[in-house]
Amino acid sequence: RIEAARCPDVVVAQIDPRKLKKKQTVNISISGCQPAPEGYSPTLKWQQQQVANFSAVRQSLNKHRNHWRSQHLDSNVTMPKAEDEEGWKKFCLGERVYSEIDALSDNENLGIDYMKVGFPPLLSIVSRMNQATVTSVLEYLISWFGEKKFTPELGRWLYALLACLEKPLLPEAHSLIRQLARRCSEVRVLEESKNEEQISALNLIICLVSRYFDQRDLADEPS
Repeated sequence: RIEAARCPDVVVAQIDPRKLKKKQTVNISISGCQPAPEGYSPTLKWQQQQVANFSAVRQSLNKHRNHWRSQHLDSNVTMPKAEDEEGWKKFCLGERVYSEIDALSDNENLGIDYMKVGFPPLLSIVSRMNQATVTSVLEYLISWFGEKKFTPELGRWLYALLACLEKPLLPEAHSLIRQLARRCSEVRVLEESKNEEQISALNLIICLVSRYFDQRDLADEPS
């Protein structure tokens, strides 16, 4: 107590600015999303409607989760282990997208081979995934998307995983969905053919991340 009483109330550190200039490291990251191409920015009404639809999907999923979890999976469905990154990528996207094979051969049109085209995010599948698995698979797909193009298979799974993501978000999930929204905005700008359906899908993901999960700094400004 005597020593503490002798300490001054305010202490000013003596810092040499020259040392800071030599050793200082600055990491710069873009916090927001890149704006939509001209003419493709979603309206506020559209964004609000997508949030309402998404909220209804989440409520229905939570209400019926136990029912769908109890349903038997088809014999050809084998869910990968949570830590099997490559297994989940092939499971969700299919070997064709995963291996970037574009063409369908004539003899493949007779039936659906889910190993090749990927399993859809059926309720009986996603209801069996706990939060750790949901977050892991989301991370795997976002990592894949970081270097690849956007596909309908990827879009369906991203929507389903976001619908399974519980609020409040864990820090890891928070970081992941922000990364996802930024990547969607990058791909949207680079979309040369301006495929309206694809841009709409990218707009939807950005909308859900920014407006449903409250990352408002990433939101598209209404057109």
